[in-house]
Amino acid sequence: MTEKITKSLALELYRKMVLCRKFEEKVVELVNKNEIYGTTHEYVGEEAVAVGVCSALRNNDLITSTHRGHGHIISKGGDIRYMFAELLGRVNGYNKGKGGSMHIADPGIGILGANGIVGAGVPIAVGAALTIKIKKMDNVVISFFGDGASNQGVVHEAMNMASIWDLPVIFVCENNQYAVSTSVKYSFKIENISERSKAYGFEGKTIDGMDVLEVYNNTKEIVNKVRSENKPFLLECKTYRYSGHFTAEKILNLNYRTEDEINYYKSKCPILSFSTKLLNVGICTKKELDDIDNLVINQIDEAVDFARKSKSPEPSDALKDMYATEYTGIPQKGWI
Repeated sequence: MTEKITKSLALELYRKMVLCRKFEEKVVELVNKNEIYGTTHEYVGEEAVAVGVCSALRNNDLITSTHRGHGHIISKGGDIRYMFAELLGRVNGYNKGKGGSMHIADPGIGILGANGIVGAGVPIAVGAALTIKIKKMDNVVISFFGDGASNQGVVHEAMNMASIWDLPVIFVCENNQYAVSTSVKYSFKIENISERSKAYGFEGKTIDGMDVLEVYNNTKEIVNKVRSENKPFLLECKTYRYSGHFTAEKILNLNYRTEDEINYYKSKCPILSFSTKLLNVGICTKKELDDIDNLVINQIDEAVDFARKSKSPEPSDALKDMYATEYTGIPQKGWI
């Protein structure tokens, strides 16, 4: 471990995972207080994937996210002040309070957007990778998607196109074992989703998505390979979400998982296991980790305060940033 990681990187990986975790815990609190309307999809338990992957990227590399995308946005460098403002429906939010939890984007730092439609970020990533190839740039694109999205037709189509066009895109499957309440044991005949890459003609690999260092090291190697060879790659990270599919799941009494199963994966907590390793090998002290925890908590509180003090949009704002032309029955200039 000490041969593969520096102290500064180790503490940064830890900080980002704690920030993802504390962010989601605060989101649940605000949902339960009705400060955030509707439901959200928590990333608790999966932090090692987003942090490990995004920490292996350059600033100008791109990502597409999912409905469970807060961790991706944070790990790529998103500002949690604007994230909370968006979740609270404020004008200072990333999308002026109009997008909400599942549609946060920041193209300036390579975040092409989260997406509420399962699997819809994958073809967007392939389109971005095609642009990169046409313009002869050396960026790579990461496309996050889940095990449920793996069975969407558009995902198969996008992977095939990426293969035949030799595009610099890495498909990162966050296999958290369940598509809402459907287990991968029911929906897949194969043991590893990464095996599907063979059918498209490119490489794939399955790793432990609960180990941030394993995710980081593998992603770093794959990114370098994809950047130099301009060929896609399928990386499956086996992980687990501790929360339900969304915040209202408990109310619906969806009992598709056993407590023993949940507790087993909680014992593999990516944050706890990583901090234990850091302390055991002497990379840092407990005080240093505690200081990071306190720093993150203060950062969360300040971000929520920023969001609460931000203005709500005016009713007329609902019609702004709309680009559809009103149909009058007469073709408008430029339509054809």
